[in-house]
Amino acid sequence: MTSSPSTIDAKVRARLSDGSLAGTWRLDGAHSTVGLRSKTVWGLVPVKGKFAQVSGEGVISPASLVSGSIRVASASVETKNKKRDAHLRSAEFFNSDAHPDITFAVDHVEVTSEGASAVGTLEVAGRKRPLEVPVSVTASADDTVELDAAIKVDRSDFGLTWNQLGMVSMKNTITIHAVFTRN
Repeated sequence: MTSSPSTIDAKVRARLSDGSLAGTWRLDGAHSTVGLRSKTVWGLVPVKGKFAQVSGEGVISPASLVSGSIRVASASVETKNKKRDAHLRSAEFFNSDAHPDITFAVDHVEVTSEGASAVGTLEVAGRKRPLEVPVSVTASADDTVELDAAIKVDRSDFGLTWNQLGMVSMKNTITIHAVFTRN
């Protein structure tokens, strides 16, 4: 699994240093998005989708320690193709009946001079894998923090190996735009 480069704006660095971001944060599902991209038909046709139901929370301690989670309802996948969406919800992919959520549980966020990385565990279809995700972080004056990331995932790492005639790529990209507001 790989990710895009990270950045962290100066406002976030200053607010982490002075402790003003400390508190409990809630993911704003109405303004957050989790999408997926893959290629099918032997890599020639891109498939894009999104998850309609996104939730989560986070905690920032006065010492700037960050933890939290982002959850998506696996049954809320939408690719603009009802038959494909039903297949993605089936036991051959997300197995939404048995595993209703896809979760990224963040143990901590590492902030360096170059940027930030969220370190935790990604769980898809009941399988967990450690993950370090470079994130871009921005904050506004109205107590909103936004995280953006693009993660390249090999779906076979999570047991999602269905692939009729080798037409579907095992490599997928998950895009995250998470907007957190202070509780």
